[in-house]
Amino acid sequence: MVVKHSSKKHAAPKKSAKPAKASSKSRKAGTKVVQVEETAKKSSRPADEVVTYQEFEYELKEIAPQGNKVLIGPPWLTRFEKARITGSRSLQLSLGAPPLIKVPEGARSSIMLAVAEIDQKALPISIRRILPNGAYQDIPIDWMK
Repeated sequence: MVVKHSSKKHAAPKKSAKPAKASSKSRKAGTKVVQVEETAKKSSRPADEVVTYQEFEYELKEIAPQGNKVLIGPPWLTRFEKARITGSRSLQLSLGAPPLIKVPEGARSSIMLAVAEIDQKALPISIRRILPNGAYQDIPIDWMK
């Protein structure tokens, strides 16, 4: 069987044998000199259209809890948090983990059982909400409304 490749514009360009441009810098680590390879991906856009942002380094700092009060974000589970917890818990249940509540009659799948566990706040988990400055709060699921 012979397969011919198209030479049209949508065909993938051939890769050259040349390695990507890399600048090397040396750093001292103790008494050794370690070579660090940095590869920068160049944009094909004009320089005045490329937006770059300075990278900030920060340390994670926990916000001290004030009773059962949620200090970061809304005082309920967001749809993204709920989806992540539901998916993880339904996977655990489908792999044989024991349910943490009495199985409702209407629960036909592991997803329905996971949602029921979240609604009854039976899961012993905490949500970590992080702010861009590095401050975070670990919120137990039973604090949520």
